[in-house]
This record gives sequence, C-alpha cells and structure tokens, in this order.
Amino acid sequence: MTTEFIWQLPTAGDRRYGRAEATRRGEREHPGHVPFTDGVSDPRGDRFNYFDYLHQVARAADITGFDGVLVQHDLEGDESWVVAAYLARGTRHLRLIAGFDASWGSAVYAAKNAVSFQRASGGRFGWQIGAGADAAKRRRHADYVAEQDIPARIDEFLSVARGVQTTAPFDFKGRFFEVQGGGFRGPLAGNPLPPVYLDGQTEEAFALSARQADVHVLEAAPLEALRPSIERLQALAAQEGRSLAIGLRLDVVARETEDEAQRDAATLGEAAQRALVGSYEQVEDRLLAYAGAGISSFVLGATPALEEAWRFGEHLLPRLRERLAQERQAA
Repeated sequence: MTTEFIWQLPTAGDRRYGRAEATRRGEREHPGHVPFTDGVSDPRGDRFNYFDYLHQVARAADITGFDGVLVQHDLEGDESWVVAAYLARGTRHLRLIAGFDASWGSAVYAAKNAVSFQRASGGRFGWQIGAGADAAKRRRHADYVAEQDIPARIDEFLSVARGVQTTAPFDFKGRFFEVQGGGFRGPLAGNPLPPVYLDGQTEEAFALSARQADVHVLEAAPLEALRPSIERLQALAAQEGRSLAIGLRLDVVARETEDEAQRDAATLGEAAQRALVGSYEQVEDRLLAYAGAGISSFVLGATPALEEAWRFGEHLLPRLRERLAQERQAA
C-alpha cells in the first residue's frame, strides 16, 4: 500500500509572525487595513486577495512533491469546491480534496459537480464528506436534520452519488434521498469516482467508513492510543469485504534541532498543542512509526502554511519516501 502526504490549506485564515502580533495574509479583515508597522506601506494594495495566497500554498505543495491538498469545508468562508477549482488550473499533480457537507442540496447534483471536476482536472478530485457543525450553526444554513440522523444521511448521500455515476438506470429510495430512473449518460458516464475521505471517532462513524470510505482520517494522538482505532477500522472493513486506508490529521513543527522546534512550537501557541514537534530526524522517525502501524494517509498542516509546506516538502518528504520504499522492498 502506498503512503500519501496531504497538505491542509489555511482556508479559514493563516498567520505569520514578522512582528509580535498575528496577521492574516493576502486578505484584509477591514478595508484599508495594512498589516505592517507605522511608516511601512504595503505595495500590494488591494490588488490581491486570499485566493492568491492559497494558490501560493498549493503551488508550494505541488512543486515539493505532496500528493494532494485538503480544502476544508468552512461554513463562514469561501466554498471549498470553488477554491479547489481555482487551484486546479495552477497545479499539475495534486489531488484536490474538497470538504463537503451532505446536507447541501441534491446528492445527484453533487455527483454531477464531482464528475465535472474529475473531467476538468484529469481525475484529481477527492471528497471529504463531513458531519457538519453543531446544531445551531447547521440551522443557520437550513439544515434541520437531527444529530443522530447525520451518519445515515451521509450513507445515503454516498450511495446515491456512486449509484448515478456507475449505473443507468439507477433507482434509490431512502429516508433522505430518492432517485427514479437516474444515472449519468453520455460524457458524464464512466468517469473515475472521487476517493472519499471520512472521519469521526465513534463506532457509528467507523462502521460508516467501513461501508463507504476510501480513507478514514483519525485525529492526532499518540501512536499507542491510535492502535485500537486502527485495528477496529481494519476489522470492520474486512467484514464488509473492503479495504480501507487509515489517515491521520496532524500538525507538524520540524526544524534542524529539537530545541529550535520546541521554541517555534511555543511561539505558535495554540496552533501547536496537538503538533508533532522535533528535529527533522525525530519527526521522520515518528511518522514512519505511524506508517508502520497502518497509517497510509497523512493530512498535515502547519502555520504559516506557505513556508512550512516548502520546509516539509524539501527536508522531509524525500527522506520519508526513500525510507518507505526501502521498507516495502525489504518486506
């Protein structure tokens, strides 16, 4: 099984520390706001926005050899599919994984968008289907489905989306979606299905991934704490007669020395509370240990995203891929 490395884009805002206070890049929080000290002007003016910065981050990930980027679904931000489409033309190799909430409209229409994205990007689209926000936020976006019904809705959503892409005519009747005589024909038929990324820590979420996901992404935790979840997910997938890749969402602070990494992690504050912190060698060893335990998809992030994508891609990715290849050959 190959191991993929995904870089998470800072779609909800990024920070930098050119001076003591954190500022957002590319986009102003208020018109005319300039994130520099008195007397220092910003030559960019209002000519660029946050999409330009995200494009820089995606290009850095593409050039340094990441397998993909994750564009998270943000209820208060730009639409993830639009961001991913914007980035597709400026990248060559990256898988563009867009977050999506199964409550947002028709599963058939979502599948049509996914097929169109696949055709436009040469099969580089991926789906991260989320459970959505808390009940109050979901109601603000016209979603009144009960919390306990969300996994069942995601299950039906994926069944319909796959069905119309692979079968014609396609019929389906469930609690949340219904299709009669559907299924794509013509140029929309027979296109590669986007890989599906799901997450969640409950037994219900694990069972859903065993039935529907290509990758189940776990949250950052020490390796020993993750082993029971990895084993449970693999067992459930085997019962369904499927293979399921296990992913891990992890922040990374890697530097030449451990002292430097610890110092920078302390500077980042809350952004590094769940981070993997250490020298390049230490971070490399710990990521390889996760891989040895069954993790084959790493969703990595760091602040600031642009510089850290270059740093990880140049200092760690080549060494990780070489050692992973050596271990596969030895096995």
